[in-house]
This record gives sequence, C-alpha cells and structure tokens, in this order.
Amino acid sequence: MGCWTTSCDLGHLKAQSKVSVLFTMILIFTYLFYSLTGYCDSMPSPLYVHQNFRSKLFPKEGKTLAHWNGSIVRELPEQDATDVEEEKRQRGLAYDTYSNLSVSNNFGTKEFPQAIIIGVKKGGTRALLEFLRVHPDVRAVGAEPHFFDRFYEKGLQWYRNLMPRTLDGQITMEKTPSYFITHEAPPRVFSMSRSTKLIVVVRDPVTRAVSDYTQTLTKSPGLPSFQNLVFKNSTTGLIDTSWSAVRIGIYSKHLENWLRYFPLAQFLFVSGEKLVTDPAGEMGRVQDFLGLKRVVTNKHFYFNQTKGFPCLKKPEGSSRPRCLGKSKGRPHPHIPAEVLHRLRDFYRPFNMKFYQMTGQDFGWD
Repeated sequence: MGCWTTSCDLGHLKAQSKVSVLFTMILIFTYLFYSLTGYCDSMPSPLYVHQNFRSKLFPKEGKTLAHWNGSIVRELPEQDATDVEEEKRQRGLAYDTYSNLSVSNNFGTKEFPQAIIIGVKKGGTRALLEFLRVHPDVRAVGAEPHFFDRFYEKGLQWYRNLMPRTLDGQITMEKTPSYFITHEAPPRVFSMSRSTKLIVVVRDPVTRAVSDYTQTLTKSPGLPSFQNLVFKNSTTGLIDTSWSAVRIGIYSKHLENWLRYFPLAQFLFVSGEKLVTDPAGEMGRVQDFLGLKRVVTNKHFYFNQTKGFPCLKKPEGSSRPRCLGKSKGRPHPHIPAEVLHRLRDFYRPFNMKFYQMTGQDFGWD
C-alpha cells in the first residue's frame, strides 16, 4: 500500500531526527565517560589509602593524627623506645616488604634525613621529637630506625624507605639516641651525607644514669641495686665504666668520635633540663638551627605538675592535652647521697671537658 509523498517525507524526517538525537547522546556519554576516567586516573590516591596500607603492615606502629593550628601532629606513644625497637626487630620482614615500594608519588618524596637526633638515651629525645612534630615543616619517623648501629647491612635504600614523604620546604628527621655512643655511627652517617645536622640532647649524667637504671628496673625487678652496679668495688669507690648507664654519660668521649667526621657547627646541644623548665626557649634554638620559622612557641606548652614536665596543649578536635606516655616521668628509687656524690665527682672532669668542647656550660657541677 502506498503513502502520500508529504506524509512519507515527514515520517522519514522524524526517524532521522530520532537517530541524530540518539547518536548525539551516545557521543556525549562516551566523551563524559572517558573524560571522567582520565581525570580520576590523573588524581593522586587519597592520603588515607597510603596510611591504611602502612598501618596494615605495622598495626602497632600507627599513631592517631590530629589537626592543630593547621599542622599535622601525632599522639604520643605509650611505649618505651626500647619496646618499639623490639617490635621493629620482630617486624623486619614487613619492613623489607615495605622497602620495595616506590620512593616518590604525588604526595612528596622519601628523602634521607637532613637532621638526626643522635642522643642521648634518657636525655629528653622523645620529648624533643614530639615537640618538633608540631611544626608543619618537620616530618619525622615515629619509631627509632637504628639503621646506623643495628641495621646498616640492610642498605641505604631500605633506610630511605623508612622515611616519611616530604614536600618542598619540609625537612626529614629521625631520632636514635644510641647513635651518639656507637663508634661506627659517625663514618656511616658521613658516608650518607656530610651535611647532616646533628642534635644531641644532654642531661646531668648523674640524673641520667639514675633514670636509665629506673627504666631497666621496671622491666627487671630483680636487678641489683644502683650502688652495686655503679661501683667495681664499693670499698674503693671505683666507678664501673663498663656499665652502660655510666658509660653513656661520658659525653666528651663520645663527642670526640663524632668530631672526627663532622665540624662543631653541624651540632646543636640541647639542654634536657631546659627542655623541661623552658621548652619554648629550647625549641626556639632548635628551630633556628634547622632553618625553620619559629612556629612552636610558648602557646603550645603547659607544665603538668603531676608528671613533672611540659605537655603540649590540647589540639583542635581532641578532648584532652597531649603528654608523653605513662613510661615517662617515673619516680626514681632512693639512692644514697654518698653514692651520688661519688658519681658526681667521677663525672666532673668529663663535664668540664664537654663544656669546653661545646662552648656551653650546662651547670651540672
């Protein structure tokens, strides 16, 4: 059956119009699909993806992030540094796996540390590191890497992969207090970078030795008394320098080893006592030494009378202030005054030499 010419023409036009509209819609959807796919591919992965991946590798090492005055800060660990070290040794396989990851992405690059807190144990190194991490231009490793004293055979690539990612203008840091007393550490750090800045937190060696003993005592309640360990012979009063609690406090001897490789200008000696009594003042010196703007100031601190040292004020979004963990600020056992007096006499000449070497009088005598 035929049709009128005009009717047929209108039918064909309507059909062509529908096809054209359908074809146009297909083109638009295709364009939008590929455009959005390409855009998503070009976007960096969310930061929490990287954090979650690392937290799966090291579930006990994760720290809760909080914002404070526009900077990222971490909650302080509750464990002793020695406990963290033990966990780290047990997780060596996980670190080896992590070392195969790329060292750069859209969130920055992994760099060797430009500054290292090299000592001393029980001097205040954990407090200094946590105070520094308030600064938006400081990125630091949480656990102590112990690369230059225990894991050097793993290689520099392994070490670099432990570092956090940094952006332009940020500095990478780590702290391992045992580096200061490790004979092999200075040449190893020097071979990595001769321009590394070195920070040493020092404290009255007598008080430091008692603090060191106190920490060990909490883990080994059957430990002999302090006076039995500090003397080779209690009758003669000869100090046992083979005991690490005593040996660490001979600062001048350890510094001599480091000065064979690094000039004094690359060191900053932080007073552990002033870090307690005037944290903002010492932090000002540290920030100047690192070439940072003085961001961490008095407004960040308050003194905790119970613990006996300064704490960071409450970050935004947190219900409580941030203090060092329960393992910090332990009460010291009673040590006979005569024992402390003999130990102070022993350290006096070494302290005097250390004052001369550093150009600073720490007032321990």
